[in-house]
Amino acid sequence: MSVLELVAVICGFLCVLLTIRENIWCWPAGLVQVTLYVFIFFEAKLYSDVLLHIIYIFMNLYGWYFWLHGGRERQKAKVTGLGLPLFVASAALSAAGTLALGYMMESRTDASYPYADAFTTAFSLMAQWLMSRKKYESWDFWISVDVVAIYIYGAKGLYATALLYVAFLVMAVLGRRKWYHSMRQSEEIRRVESRPEWEPAS
Repeated sequence: MSVLELVAVICGFLCVLLTIRENIWCWPAGLVQVTLYVFIFFEAKLYSDVLLHIIYIFMNLYGWYFWLHGGRERQKAKVTGLGLPLFVASAALSAAGTLALGYMMESRTDASYPYADAFTTAFSLMAQWLMSRKKYESWDFWISVDVVAIYIYGAKGLYATALLYVAFLVMAVLGRRKWYHSMRQSEEIRRVESRPEWEPAS
């Protein structure tokens, strides 16, 4: 394990922990992590992951802004739900992206595990976008990504990163639970605020 990988692992762990807590400092921690992994994955010939983490840099900047100013009246954003139709559409789009990217990497590069790597890339992009928009269902995408990533990084000898993704998997399950309760609480607050003054509380 290199010093670069160790620093990336620490920043990644802090990023997910702060994300679960809906702490805005998750974004600068994430920026350091994804920038370092651009170099780590290039050396490991995981080119889909290289592309993914370059895109992550810009998505982290967007998420940082949206969490601060994307809510009602430009206030801090709250956790909301995606809904089943959009969830299915998001999963289908991610699956299509997996097949297209996997085929390209298999046929045109010397990439390792082209389809599995493409899966983590496509589904991570969707998960990151949904998380940037503070959607509860983002954790479902992260859970699927973490399972596949643990296998890939372990097989490539990136053991510290594989262990990080084991921690990510546990934290994603916990994050899913916490964001669900946060979403329900926000919905209840909005319901109370929108109720006419003459309407009695239920």
